Amino acid sequence: MTVIRKTFARLALATAGALLATQAFAADISGAGATFPYPIYAKWADAYKKETNIGMNYQSIGSGGGIKQIKAKTVTFGASDAPLKPEDLEEMGAIQWPMVMGGVVPVVNLPGIKPGQMKLDGKTLANIYLGKITKWNDAAIATLNPDVNLPKTAILVAHRSDGSGTTFNFAYYLADVSNDWRVNVGVSTSVEWPVGIGGKGNEGVAATVAQTAGSIGYVEYAYALQNKMTYTKMINKDGKTVAPSAETFAAAAANADWANARNFYLILANQPGADSWPMTAATFIVMYKKPVNAGDSLTALKFFDWAFRNGGKMAEELDYVAMPANVVDLIQQSWKRNIQDGGKPVWN
Repeated sequence: MTVIRKTFARLALATAGALLATQAFAADISGAGATFPYPIYAKWADAYKKETNIGMNYQSIGSGGGIKQIKAKTVTFGASDAPLKPEDLEEMGAIQWPMVMGGVVPVVNLPGIKPGQMKLDGKTLANIYLGKITKWNDAAIATLNPDVNLPKTAILVAHRSDGSGTTFNFAYYLADVSNDWRVNVGVSTSVEWPVGIGGKGNEGVAATVAQTAGSIGYVEYAYALQNKMTYTKMINKDGKTVAPSAETFAAAAANADWANARNFYLILANQPGADSWPMTAATFIVMYKKPVNAGDSLTALKFFDWAFRNGGKMAEELDYVAMPANVVDLIQQSWKRNIQDGGKPVWN
């Protein structure tokens, strides 16, 4: 009898352990998408795990991949730097909201050139990516940089090979400043690049530029900082030369009218203002109105709420811009109004 009791006790302990393991795994948050916000999402997730013991499995696979995953219902949330159009969200039965803001920056690999030493304007940047400007000492670049010793070397263009919200925001800006780009290339998360070589994710473009002398690419600013890359300054819509920073991203976002943006559909590229960075962008979270698993959705929303309340300083440390408190209020009202299980709000 004693042996039987011990056997049952061992089985009970094993079963309890398996259940706890399953519960711990189930508590983890699953998401996929944009590489643009990955540095801050990773930092938030690490801090949140230490505080709550709930982890986050976030696949940094690009905005296009994230939308595919949420549509396939293999993750609780998708993440995209290209906001989905309101009609597309309605067709999906989903909502979106901006989670954090940052900036896309041109990065170059030119020996002897320091970060911020060079500057470009939108038209020149567009012509480089159109393949019209092919040498670093081209007159258009030289005119903007009279005090910089520009090499005669060829320009190697690096761009994203995957569906990317970073590409969407970059292409949106180029289309806004270049009619040639708007007509011949257009705006999308994936475009037919006139020239250049592709890299997957911000990581792939950063690696290509870092390894290739004479190259230019575009990445999220945190990647440029973390990889000690040489970024360029830009001449903005007001004709002022600005460097990428949390302050210039915030300046571009200052007048964003989120309250009147249907389903938070708003693009921040090429905003006016003397201090505005021209390639400022918000990054978005996408979730279903009727969750596949209400518990998983609530767990995710608790994380996002924590990030809004506690993650601002961490965002600033990586040169992102936290969402203003009034916008967070709008977002959480949207959660209560839209994300429901059996007619009841998942978020209270």
